[in-house]
Formats: sequence, structure tokens, C-alpha cells
Amino acid sequence: STYTLTMAPQNTSSSGSSAPTSRPSYTDEQLHNALLNFYGGSSATAETCGHIFGFGNPNHEMSMLQRITATTMLDYESKLNGGQDNTDDAAPSIATLLEQASSFHTAHGPILPLQSIIQSKSPCMTLAAEFKRASPSKGDIASHLHAGEQACVYFSAGASVISVLTEERWFKGSLGDLREVRLATTELANNNNNNQQQRPAILRKDFITTKYQIAEAAASGADTVLLIVATTPFNVLQELINFARSIGIEPLVEVHALVELDVAISAGAKVIGVNNRNLHTFQMDLVQTEKVAEELTKRGLTFHHDDCLKEDGDKPQLSVCALSGMSSAHDVDRYRNVGVGMCLIGESLMRATDAGVAIKGLCLDPKDYAASQSVSGGAYTGGTKMIKICGLTNPQDALVACRAGANLLGVIFAEKSKRKVSVEQATDIVDAVRKFGERSDRMEVKINDGNKDNPLSALVAKSRALELAARRPLVVGVFQNQSFDFIKEMVD
Repeated sequence: STYTLTMAPQNTSSSGSSAPTSRPSYTDEQLHNALLNFYGGSSATAETCGHIFGFGNPNHEMSMLQRITATTMLDYESKLNGGQDNTDDAAPSIATLLEQASSFHTAHGPILPLQSIIQSKSPCMTLAAEFKRASPSKGDIASHLHAGEQACVYFSAGASVISVLTEERWFKGSLGDLREVRLATTELANNNNNNQQQRPAILRKDFITTKYQIAEAAASGADTVLLIVATTPFNVLQELINFARSIGIEPLVEVHALVELDVAISAGAKVIGVNNRNLHTFQMDLVQTEKVAEELTKRGLTFHHDDCLKEDGDKPQLSVCALSGMSSAHDVDRYRNVGVGMCLIGESLMRATDAGVAIKGLCLDPKDYAASQSVSGGAYTGGTKMIKICGLTNPQDALVACRAGANLLGVIFAEKSKRKVSVEQATDIVDAVRKFGERSDRMEVKINDGNKDNPLSALVAKSRALELAARRPLVVGVFQNQSFDFIKEMVD
């Protein structure tokens, strides 16, 4: 079959989504043509591009992911068309980049094998801690932080992989950040060589569609690169995987839907990352990683992280990584239980007051998690569970609270309150909070009553259920002496 790519124009005026004015802007037609050419034009087939075109859906529209990808392609086209190696400002050729990569790794240590690093951490979860200044959906996250300093905090606290966003327009990153992270963490590891601690592997996270970008990553000190199935034709994905391996890099291949898993496996991916966030819609679904793990099990493919400890020495064929939406020890344990070997966590660490403490709190070692779940554990430490901000009356203030890390956002319906909200005000706040949390519906709080004969156990179980649900902010209605029917009406 042959597909016709139809992509309707879309406005992107949400916070953090617009590109800086100092960079060239492109028309929808230019973005459309860039994607169409990349996908194979009129020769695109179901085998190579069906997963990108919506499998022939005539109403398929250009998503934010595709816009960013197309913009990146046009930026590189402009950069490379300026000439290579002829002037001081010219872009280096691939051959030059590979020479630079060889020199860099000779001076600062060889490329580290991603899958081996992941598997060597078993039974502990491997942490990929991410440096990300901003994002299209959240705007600025922590634009003031320095890449090298933050990466060293991550590494010292237990991160085995450092992910660096290098996309410049929407994520405000750069290859300079990646190089800085590589050099800073290498120096820290060398200074601590009495501990015999291996430096972390460095991941270039960007919208990679060419061998040139992989060569750039290697020249800047990267050990691995992210390849996104959702935007990459099968034949191109296979070429990029093979090229990366030819220069010693094992790529992290990202999927979201199960149909993308088929593409990744067929292309030969060994390290599969599952993005719980749909990059076309920016909706979050933490079940996606579990679905992929279940599907791999059905197919008889080995991946379980615990199997890395087997005495027969045979390592699993694949490694599975959860790539988004995690922020707590509960999340880490959830994915540990289905065989995931690595969790990538970024936003919550970038927002954390102390990223090192936050990493310790993830309980990467299953023994640490088990100890943390003891009902008779240590005293409560103030400010470490949930924060509620109450009396909100508009979505702007609600988003300020969300970005500051609030778990619960109170809207007051009590008649005598000076901060009482109307249904319209409350609805606007709920919509804003859901969008921030990358969801379109209310959260379900799954309550386990625990041991009903033990009031403390039951209370702890309910407390943990609420804590889990409030990892992404929730809106709380506050009522006073009002009827059940009124409360239900407001909830609905």
C-alpha cells in the first residue's frame, strides 16, 4: 500500500511551545515537506512508515512531536548546506566528527556499553537521571541549573546513566551541555577512583534522524543516543542502529505503542525504552511499560532484570527501560516487579530542592524499598510526603503551585469563604491541573484497606494510596455543612 500524508496546520501557542525568535521559523508547508521527504514521499509503504502515518488514517494531523522532528531536520539541513570543513564556521563532516570522537575517547576514556551497564546493576534498578531545562508541555523547568554540576550530583547519589537533552528550541539544551556532563562526571569518577566507581554512561536525548547527529554525539562524548520509533521509518531506524553500533554505541530505542514495539524488535533493538508519555498527545499512561513487558513475555523474549543474576551466565536478550512519569520509590518498585532494568527520571529531579536526597529516596535497591515499607519504620519527617495548597481561585495560581511541587490543590465551595469559587472557576482550575499532569480524566485512587484488625496498618495503606495518586497534582474540593447531593453535583 502507498500512503498519502495529510497533516493539517496547527497553532502552538501554549507556554514553552514557541521557538525562540533568534532561530529561523518554518511554515507548515516546509515542515510538511520535510516529513514527507523523510518518510519516503509517495513511495512510503506500510512496512516502513505505517506506524507514523496512522496506518492510512486520512485525518492524521501533524503532532507536536512531528513538528519538533521536522524543525530539527530543517535546522540541520540549513546547517549542513552552509558547507563542511571549508571555513571556520562550517559544519564538520561525518568523517571529521568521527576523528574527533576517536580523539575524545582516547583522551577521556572509551565508550561504555549501555546494556552491560544496565544488567550489571541487577538486582538494583539502574537509574538514568536526566538534565532537562525545559519541555514543550511544561515550559521552563529549571533553566538556572548548570549541566555539569547537576550531573555530578546525580552521579554521586547513584545514577549510572545521565541523560542530557540537547535539543535547543523547546528543551533549551545543547551539545555543549552533553560535553560538559561527560567531562565533569569523568573527572569526578577519576578523583574517586579509590572507590573504584565507574563513571556514568552519557545519553544524548534528541530528535535524531541522521547518522550525522549520532557522529556529533560521539564527538561530544556520548555513550549512547535515543532513537524514537514514533518518528522514524523502519529502514532508517535499522540504518541508524547499525551505524551507531559500528562506532561502538548501543542505542536506546524508544517505543510507546505496541505496534512500535514490533518495529523496534524487527530493526534489531536490544535496549528498549518505553515512553509512558504519548509524544503526539502528551498524555501520560504509566501502564504502557507494563503492557510492553507483558507482550515481550508472551513472545518468549528474555528481558527480566532479575535474570541477569542467573548462575548459568546467560544474560537476557533485551533490556527494558521505563522512560517517563516516575518520581517515587513506589514507581521504581512497580516497574522492578515486571522486570524493568532502568528508570529514566528527569523533571522531578530537576525540580527537587536536593536532587541527591531525591535519588536516595527512590530506593533503587529492593532491600531499601522493603525497609521503607515497614509500618514500624522511623518517625515522620516533615515536608517529605504531600503538600496541599488551598484557596485557589484561578488556573494561573494553580499552575504556580503545580510547578512548585504541590500534590493537592484546594478549591473552596464553602458559602462563607472569601475564596469561594464558582463552578466555572473550579472547572478552569481542574482543566489546567489535568493538562499539567498530562492526563485528560480524573485519577483513580486505588485504596487497599490493609489489615482491618490493625488501625495503624489500615491508615498507612490509605495514606500510601493517596500518596501514590498525588504524584501528579490533584484538585481537592473543600465543603462545609453542605449536602451530599450538592457535593456530588460539584464533583460531576
